[in-house]
Amino acid sequence: MSESKVRCAVIGVGRMGRHHARVYAQHKEVDFAGVVDVNADAAKSITEEWGGVAFGDLQELIDKGVDAVTIATPTVHHKTAAESLLQAKIACLIEKPLAPNAAEARTIADAAEANDVVLQVGHIVRYDPVMRAIAALDGITPRFIEMDRVSPMTFRSVDVGVVLDMMIHDLDLLQMLMGVEPEEVDANAVCVLGEAEDVCNARLTFPAMAGGDGMRSVANVTASRLALKTERKLRIISEDAYVSADFVARSGRVVRKKANEEQLVELRARLKAGEDLSNLNYLELIEIEELDVQPGDALEMQIDDFLDAVREDRRPTIDAQAGFAAVRTAERIVESARAAGARMV
Repeated sequence: MSESKVRCAVIGVGRMGRHHARVYAQHKEVDFAGVVDVNADAAKSITEEWGGVAFGDLQELIDKGVDAVTIATPTVHHKTAAESLLQAKIACLIEKPLAPNAAEARTIADAAEANDVVLQVGHIVRYDPVMRAIAALDGITPRFIEMDRVSPMTFRSVDVGVVLDMMIHDLDLLQMLMGVEPEEVDANAVCVLGEAEDVCNARLTFPAMAGGDGMRSVANVTASRLALKTERKLRIISEDAYVSADFVARSGRVVRKKANEEQLVELRARLKAGEDLSNLNYLELIEIEELDVQPGDALEMQIDDFLDAVREDRRPTIDAQAGFAAVRTAERIVESARAAGARMV
């Protein structure tokens, strides 16, 4: 396959699926086969714009033959589509979340392993240029992380609550940053417009890092789809640095200690002695740099990574196990919110 185009298709051409179809159709290394959607008009609209065939159903697509697909159906249909495709040895990029619950996520992950097929989960924020800039930073051990992801209600993805709809992005980022799932989960949620939660806050405590000082790390994560404006913010605090990022503005800052150890020892001694340091200029102790955010389209980078995994037959960056871990953490958050008294389905 390394010397030929990858034959790709899209299952479900709603809000996200139509963008996957566009990227595949314009990709120089892809032969865009077409789409499958229960809405015949939507499927026809995509193929008229980008080419390919509007297949009658999933089996017809499988029979025609493709190498890889994006599954962008509503979450509740991921398992049915994935099992058929993986059984047919067709690589899958499944839009987040991997499944509506941990049991189905586990089933999909097991199917990928059993059939030895590439399965990538579409946690696209890992490819966001802001997140890529943060991931490239050196010398930062997260001690406290604060994440805010809020927006007005769009009435999209209402088949799931805000935890699986929006917070799931940040749960995956935490998995990337911390390398493990949280030990403790404490959450609460509010249902306003429907039976699923529309607002949720979770405090997640992570185990101490191996070889570290034994200190555990904490993340405070908030998601809301009832805000008056869209905000995507991330703050990371460690002993040596503070990172503040705004994903909407595509910018961020890194604040690091500039004072050397001798200066810090002197400062701590003066503080301990109760000396008045109100005239000391705090800005002289730190240095501030802008986050180096490079241009790039997150969806294009995600699909490039997926296609490379398919060509090289390697484990993708965000594999089924990562997708499963995010769903399992989301499920724990919902269970904690219920235990706290939240009235939700």
